[in-house]
Amino acid sequence: MEFPQQQKPAGEGKIIYPPGVKEITDKISNDEVVKRLKMVVKTYMDMDQDSEEEKQQYLGLALHLASEFFLRNPNKDVRLLVACCLADIFRIYAPEAPYTSHDKLKDIFLFITRQLKGLEDTKSPQFNRYFYLLENLAWVKSYNICFELEDCNEIFIQLFKTLFSVINNSHNQKNLNKQAYDLAKTLLKRTVQTIETCIANVLVMGKSSVSDLSEHVFDLIQELFAIDPMLLTSVMPQLEFKLKSNDGEERLAVVRLLAKLFGAKDSELASQNRPLWQCFLGRFNDIHVPVRLECVKFASHCLMNHPDLARDLTEYLKVRSHDPEEAIRHDVIVTIINAGKKDLNLVNDQLLGFVRERTLDKRWRVRKEAMMGLAQLFKKYCLHHEAGKESALKISWIKDKLLHIYYQNSIDDKLLVEKIFAQYMVPHSLDTEEKMKCLYYLYACLDTNAVKALNEMWKCQNMLRSLVKELLDLHKLPVSEANNTAMFGKLMSIAKNLPDAGKAQDFMKKFNQVLGEDEKLRVQLEMLISPTCSCKQAEICVREITRKLTFPKQPTNPFLEMVKFLLERIAPVHIDSEAISALVKLLNKSIEGTADDDEEGVTPDTAIRSGLELLKVLSFTHPTAFHSAETYESLLQCLKMEDEKVAEAAIQIFRNTGQKIETELQQIRSTLIPVLHQKAKRGTPHQAKQAVHCIHAIFNNKEVQLAQIFEPLSRSLNADVPEQLITPLVSLGHISMLAPDQFASPMKSIVANFIVKDLLMNDRSVGNKNGKLWTTDEEVSPEVLAKVQAIKLLVRWLLGMKNNQSKSANSTLRLLSAMLVSEGDLTEQKKISKSDMSRLRLAAGGAIMKLAQEPCYHDIITPEQTSATRSCTWLSSNWCCPWSTSPSSPCVPRTQ
Repeated sequence: MEFPQQQKPAGEGKIIYPPGVKEITDKISNDEVVKRLKMVVKTYMDMDQDSEEEKQQYLGLALHLASEFFLRNPNKDVRLLVACCLADIFRIYAPEAPYTSHDKLKDIFLFITRQLKGLEDTKSPQFNRYFYLLENLAWVKSYNICFELEDCNEIFIQLFKTLFSVINNSHNQKNLNKQAYDLAKTLLKRTVQTIETCIANVLVMGKSSVSDLSEHVFDLIQELFAIDPMLLTSVMPQLEFKLKSNDGEERLAVVRLLAKLFGAKDSELASQNRPLWQCFLGRFNDIHVPVRLECVKFASHCLMNHPDLARDLTEYLKVRSHDPEEAIRHDVIVTIINAGKKDLNLVNDQLLGFVRERTLDKRWRVRKEAMMGLAQLFKKYCLHHEAGKESALKISWIKDKLLHIYYQNSIDDKLLVEKIFAQYMVPHSLDTEEKMKCLYYLYACLDTNAVKALNEMWKCQNMLRSLVKELLDLHKLPVSEANNTAMFGKLMSIAKNLPDAGKAQDFMKKFNQVLGEDEKLRVQLEMLISPTCSCKQAEICVREITRKLTFPKQPTNPFLEMVKFLLERIAPVHIDSEAISALVKLLNKSIEGTADDDEEGVTPDTAIRSGLELLKVLSFTHPTAFHSAETYESLLQCLKMEDEKVAEAAIQIFRNTGQKIETELQQIRSTLIPVLHQKAKRGTPHQAKQAVHCIHAIFNNKEVQLAQIFEPLSRSLNADVPEQLITPLVSLGHISMLAPDQFASPMKSIVANFIVKDLLMNDRSVGNKNGKLWTTDEEVSPEVLAKVQAIKLLVRWLLGMKNNQSKSANSTLRLLSAMLVSEGDLTEQKKISKSDMSRLRLAAGGAIMKLAQEPCYHDIITPEQTSATRSCTWLSSNWCCPWSTSPSSPCVPRTQ
């Protein structure tokens, strides 16, 4: 390229300055020079290449700024401003710079390069101006002019030395000059075959040298791998060697590097270099704890970015899930859960099984992480269905597993299960209809043990509410020593239901003191545990109580945290009148066939039965919430259904919740009474029992109602038709137990003339002589089943009387002992089978043990009768005890 002749400025040597700028010479002070140069910089910044008139006007000034006075000026501010002006001059006059002398251009670029040293301090007040200089030079590509100079290498070497010297942790190396990074990247890619060996020599020597490079070798390897893995062909064997180093810290550094290389999104290193991959996997079993920890952390990214490597990782994660170090077991869980939250398909059943195992870990931190992780997966894939039904089915076991943990002895586990249930399984933040739909179908899908755990959870919360209510009631009484003692007992009982019992006791004492001093706080707490408190009211009460206890504000307030634990356990966040109404509506839809039962994965029959069971459990813990005509009308419809269990559950709900039906819901009362009478006379044994107890519990004229059932049943007893005796015997037995005084005389006659004389002392049919010692209920003759119920009637009759004034207990015990001594064949006519004899003998033994629990009968049981009872204990230890009112109850061998 030929440089043009030196341009002549307008006015032949006269320098024109921008308006307001006086002449800049060596006669003025540095401060004044800086002041005037700033105005010059502003002028050049505002100019563009199309300003031909201004370009010609300020040409003299451009030449003047390249004079020795400016290029050699000792003041760094002056030099910086001049460099900015020169950079803009190259931009404005491009492509032909106003400087034609090769030597002058070299001096100018060396001068500009020296000013770039100011980029080193990112916190300097002038850093933005230094960055403007760099950006301007890069944008215009001003240094391209230097390629035409004979000794351009000196300029470029100085430029790179300057840039490398100023880059530090305060810079983002890629973004400071993206163009330079891309240039280096392209250059390396194009010369990979030639430069690969050189890079290997530099990196290997660099790591073992004392140069500045030694600290950044692994960073360079990672960067080079991202550019082109072929650049590291000769380096990888060295890394495999270093993985086996005796130095734990060196192994850790190499593991960290390889974790990034193997885990990178598009990396194929594991498939391309299997020996290195296998060697890396071996570090999962490293003796050095930080190395094992780093390997486990890597597994999360690897599972997300390379699902095909999951099989290789599974076995190593299995071993690490049993690692003696708590932190490693914890991180195994985090690794698997994080991958599962990104995509459930990334984790196989075996990996999820590791998390499942850790829910029983000996360390609370690990158990908590496992439980919370599973809860998050359940909410994401089962509750919100983010990945379809197949994924939901894959982890359908989570709900049961989490609830099973409620059986653990640790109060921390129980509290976490309650929190998980309220936030992840049935989120209390949902609106009532959605919340109850979650609960309705969750309950229908739980296994038996999970259902029991959930019922126990509600029971425990209800018990804690009762304790708090009793404590508040004590606050209403006058202060006394006895009252203080009673309060202390309640506080200790409450503390047992909170974490860290020792601290809980102290904090509960403090809370009790605050309650005694703050009446408004007591009112809020009383409202919170009131049976009529709604879920929305509960949120307000908890917020108000918490606000009152927040002062004075502290960074950590363990007292407040403990009170929050208590409030979370007693606050009704799920169940209130509105919630029960929503559940009943869902039940009605299932009955009508308009619900989403099949879509939710349950049959309509299962939904109806489990829905009634759910309502039955809630009727124990939240009876007040059921009191509405709409709810009871739906339950009346359930009473008319053919499903025996459904009707039985409906009767029990009436029994638990119907105390105000007689006074406030007359129409429900008039419909309910005939149904209960019918169930007591002709329903199943369980229905009959519940019907009798329901009448006794909710009606004021129960004597009349029970008499209307007792009289026709007592008249219809016929030992010749034993299959029709079961339900009447159950009803009569429970009536005699609930109203012993009212039916004392007729019951004595029934027992003497029918139960003993006509039924127990007669064998009307011949049993099956199959030689078996035990058979199922279906194979037992109706006569023997009736006799079993007759024995139970005798016990209920005596339990109702609770005295032995008439010596009825003595004669009954003699009868039962005789049945034990005769091995079940009371008449000794050899008509009944061995299995029937076993059943009767077990019923007699159970009856004696039942009576022995009552103090008034305990003393009259003789040693001989006790000894006779022992003879049938092998039956009860090998078979389910048939002390049940249901003739259809399964009676199968217990698991040994």
